[in-house]
Amino acid sequence: MTPSGRQPTPLTLVSGARAADREAAIAAALRPHEAVAVILEGLADGNSILAGLAEQASPSPSFPLQLLRIAPGCLCCSGNLVLRVTLNRLLRHPPARLFISLADATHIEQLRSWLGASPYDSLLALQADVLLA
Repeated sequence: MTPSGRQPTPLTLVSGARAADREAAIAAALRPHEAVAVILEGLADGNSILAGLAEQASPSPSFPLQLLRIAPGCLCCSGNLVLRVTLNRLLRHPPARLFISLADATHIEQLRSWLGASPYDSLLALQADVLLA
């Protein structure tokens, strides 16, 4: 339980070379009636399946989807501060589940390490990573 008495938000890190593949994997894991937030590293490619779902779903309480984008760059290194600010804002009203999409899995263990440290250790429940080819 978090200090506020809430269960930690399950977090899944999804990495792979193609944004479309990462988004498809996340879309396949979505469940109806579950508030989900997705943090995507990088720019949209114009064929974003999640952007389409967010446009359709966001007004609907039966399928709430919050989509956030962070500029491309290693979220462990150069993008660390931006990711922390984004997470802190998001976790004020935590979703039922959270996905973070990474273009490169090189530093995924370092990212998992700081997501598993204070203060995120009580706010997030790290799930198994989804590593796409």
